[in-house]
Amino acid sequence: MDKNGLALEPVIKRVQVGRSIDDAFFLFTRDMGSWWPLETHSIAVDTHERKVVAKGIIFDPNAGGHIYESMSDGTHATWGEVLVWEPPDRVAFTWKPNLSDGPHTKIEVRFTIVAGGTEVELEHRGWEHFGDDAAARRKDYDAGWPGVLKMFADAADHRRA
Repeated sequence: MDKNGLALEPVIKRVQVGRSIDDAFFLFTRDMGSWWPLETHSIAVDTHERKVVAKGIIFDPNAGGHIYESMSDGTHATWGEVLVWEPPDRVAFTWKPNLSDGPHTKIEVRFTIVAGGTEVELEHRGWEHFGDDAAARRKDYDAGWPGVLKMFADAADHRRA
């Protein structure tokens, strides 16, 4: 619920890539560090004043595994925990790619075979845990996910060529 007591719907975004479902699943998860915009969307950027940079993302490929950022100083920072690992159809995880106080949200990504490739549907929920900030946080992610998913799609299309 937002500050007015209204339920906040999940953010749902879709992108289609010209890759097999297996390739799309593993690019999104195991190879996330190859397409994620670490130079702008990382814990290192948010907290280390450019003295430390993000070097990659490690996505443990199993339920109970973690998603974490590796940094140039050798440290790691956890972004979330893998809740569901069902390759190549579905993955779900908690999400908090920052060190600020506050709750995790949840992301579920579903992969579906379509003509010419794979549709990737991302559902991001859990806004109600943010109280008065819920609507603003949801709005930020609603605006941000299309650009991030475009980077994923561009990486998928580039690797196919």
